[in-house]
Amino acid sequence: MLKKCLTTSFILFSFIISAVLITLSACSDSKPTPDRSALAIDPHSFANLTQVQMTHVQLDLGADFNNKILSGDAILTLKYNQKAAELILDTRALTISKVSGFCHNKWQSLDFSMGKQDKILGTPLIIQNTEQCPKVKISYQTSPEASGLQWLDKSLTASKQQPFLFTQSEAIHGRSWIPMQDTPAVRVTYEATLHTPSVLRAIMSAHNDPDTPLNGEFHFAMPQAIPPYLIALAIGDLHYHRWSERSGVWAEPPLLEAAAREFEDTPEMIRATEKLYGKYPWQQYDLLILPPSFPFGGMENPRVSFITPTVIAGDKSLTSLISHELAHSWSGNLVTNARWADIWLNEGFTSYIENRIVEAVYGKPWAKMEQVISYQALLEEMKDLEPADQSLVLPLDGRDPDDAFTDVPYTKGAMLLYFLEDRFGREHLDTFLKSYFKQFSFKTISTPEFLAYLNTNLLQKYPDVGIDKSNIEQWLYQPGLPKEAVIPSSRRLEKVAQVIKLWKTHPFAPNVIPGKNWSSQEWVYFLTNIPKKIALSDMEKLDRAFDLTHTSNAEIALAWFPLVIQNHYQQGFAALEQHLIKIGRRRLITPLYKLLAKDSELRNWGLEVYQKARPGYHPLAQGTVDKIFAEKK
Repeated sequence: MLKKCLTTSFILFSFIISAVLITLSACSDSKPTPDRSALAIDPHSFANLTQVQMTHVQLDLGADFNNKILSGDAILTLKYNQKAAELILDTRALTISKVSGFCHNKWQSLDFSMGKQDKILGTPLIIQNTEQCPKVKISYQTSPEASGLQWLDKSLTASKQQPFLFTQSEAIHGRSWIPMQDTPAVRVTYEATLHTPSVLRAIMSAHNDPDTPLNGEFHFAMPQAIPPYLIALAIGDLHYHRWSERSGVWAEPPLLEAAAREFEDTPEMIRATEKLYGKYPWQQYDLLILPPSFPFGGMENPRVSFITPTVIAGDKSLTSLISHELAHSWSGNLVTNARWADIWLNEGFTSYIENRIVEAVYGKPWAKMEQVISYQALLEEMKDLEPADQSLVLPLDGRDPDDAFTDVPYTKGAMLLYFLEDRFGREHLDTFLKSYFKQFSFKTISTPEFLAYLNTNLLQKYPDVGIDKSNIEQWLYQPGLPKEAVIPSSRRLEKVAQVIKLWKTHPFAPNVIPGKNWSSQEWVYFLTNIPKKIALSDMEKLDRAFDLTHTSNAEIALAWFPLVIQNHYQQGFAALEQHLIKIGRRRLITPLYKLLAKDSELRNWGLEVYQKARPGYHPLAQGTVDKIFAEKK
């Protein structure tokens, strides 16, 4: 297990050299103002990072399910880079009751105030700390509407027996449940004591012992430095299935057996990735299956990835999501983007490694299908994106960093690495990636730093290839895909394309579709590439033959239901309603709500369904769908 942590001073030094210019006046100001324009390290944090940085977080929190709040203390260990009369932290809707500083071997009260609220960033907590105490303790409680917490009544869980709580801190939602420097520009170790109802189990992105008794108190320690957005917590009726000494799955009882069977290839995925990019650096790798309201496919919290139940398909067809979250153990968790504008450094690398894991475990044909489907989704999404948002380095100043999570940093970022693989060869690229992960292990990195390292260790190393920094800068800073991009292809999907042509020429006859033997990827490709307008009689024939309306596969449903909406296929609307009510994963519901909101005949129906579904959605999903229906038709 790697335990080496990057000192915060080196983080600061390397980031300033490559990414920011900070004036001497800003550095020497003894009373910095919480103005994001002056904080060049991370425009999404109020923290005065040039002067002081946290290195360790100690939590002591109680979970009140009746009032839907966490309350207790957060103790921050601090490293001072300059003289600082104030400590500025990020908060969102927190109630601060007391602040203390540990100075001269005792705790003493510190004055504090709340700054001006920002609709995106929250509210700065400004602590008077003239003695530069090495530790500061904040006593606080969260809001029931905290954007980083979701409290679920037992009716919204798999077991229907006990309530559930989980956190989602990326990108800047950690500040809604911990007052801290909420920025990936710093890394921290942490420890925590959690007080829970005695029948529930707490787990965190730290060491979790399945044998810990249920007595209402849990202790955690994460000795490796992580960016603060990876501090994660879940509390519920959780049980454990072990696959190996270092890997297993947590879930509620009704989901545990199915999840254990569906994701049993996880240990093999770990071994495959280690062969490619070096030893797994986090000691333990577990999965936690969350309730269906979880707004994402997965969240790469170290040691325990949070996973949506929508990928339990029964045939392992959607396990590429597990390979994605595992890949983050190297790209994202071990080497982290220093600003959200550089999110491609996390997600692009991870999407590439994900595909390499899929290839190693399930074969190249499967991996190629995944590439083609991702490529098509990227092209479709870029139609609706502004040119600036099609570049890998995103213009996020003054914007919510959640806006960064489009297909661009994921798929275009991966395609940059496919391009490098094509030009330099897989062996040379793998050697580069191994050295990259070793060089920046447990560090944060900016795009300029990456480009400089790439230039020295790959581009200039093989000058005969004819690729230089200008080629890479086109990927980084220009919209769309460069002409030199490697367009993926798949023989299996080419056969599906032939079926589509045949189907069109045979009055849309289902008997020409060999769908009984198709994978999820083949069905998704078929449904997303057939005509959008289909006669109702042909919709009926297709549905009757394959019962697509009642598919249990979430990806096939996502491809089928747009056709239901666009063709006003009434037989599918009851299942569509249930799909929207029971699933809160944004990727699976947002496209459907967008289609409903744009359809004058279906908009009111869609809004009625949303009002039924909304109480079970995570705040992030609620905000996304609220905006959809707030827009004019």
